[in-house]
Amino acid sequence: MTAGGGRPIGGSTRLFAVLGDPVAQVRAPALVNPLFAELGLDAVLVPVHVRPGDLAAVVRGLEAVRNLDGLLVTVPHKFAVCGLAAELGRAAELAGSANALRRRPANGDGEAGGWLADNFDGAGFVAGLEHAGHPVAGRRFVLAGAGGAGTAIATALLQAGAGRLTVCEPDTARLGGLLDRLERHWPGRARGSAVPLLDGAEVAVNATPLGLRAGDPLPFSPAELPPGCVVADIVMTPPMTPLLRAAAERGHPVHHGRHMLDQQLSLYRGFFGL
Repeated sequence: MTAGGGRPIGGSTRLFAVLGDPVAQVRAPALVNPLFAELGLDAVLVPVHVRPGDLAAVVRGLEAVRNLDGLLVTVPHKFAVCGLAAELGRAAELAGSANALRRRPANGDGEAGGWLADNFDGAGFVAGLEHAGHPVAGRRFVLAGAGGAGTAIATALLQAGAGRLTVCEPDTARLGGLLDRLERHWPGRARGSAVPLLDGAEVAVNATPLGLRAGDPLPFSPAELPPGCVVADIVMTPPMTPLLRAAAERGHPVHHGRHMLDQQLSLYRGFFGL
């Protein structure tokens, strides 16, 4: 195994980890490690499978690993890691979820300064849409899922000027919490539903994990969408998810999950100081 720039991993290699449950599907190592190589960095990102009950112990333990510089976070840990951070960035504070943590400077006694957590899912998703020719401002969005990624995407869409946002989430407590958060910052611009509410959608987004596993139901039915509605999925493996396949068969433009992560690479560079 090699670190960035094709160097063999050695004693000076800097470590990064991506935490998830499951973790086999994550694409971050395949994208971030080539970035390390391009930058000539002696660093490597590795996947780490962490069960929810072990998350606090793992995150606190990794803080003590002095050659580990940062963490990426995927399902289902994006809410929980906020409670393990010493400081939240603006996007994480708005969304209440995080997908990246970096080490803060040590205190005057040389003790670890804890983690700074922030969220780049929303900014990456919006940038991916715009880069693919799907503008956000003024358009009507339906978003399935109010989990860690969904909350970040919801806040980023409203920040980018989405005309109307409908969040569909069967967990009514989670949905209510997100709508309260959105209402404080963007009053009157978001509504919620426990079931898919697709009327008038110009862009429909799956921000749930549905599609990761064979046999998952669709998060919503493309047959109920207006003609020409763009269908976006944040699930990255498989690239053509069952939702996107069903949407394409009905003639809808589709937007793949990889775009969100692709656009986050430059954001990670700035956050981690690469």
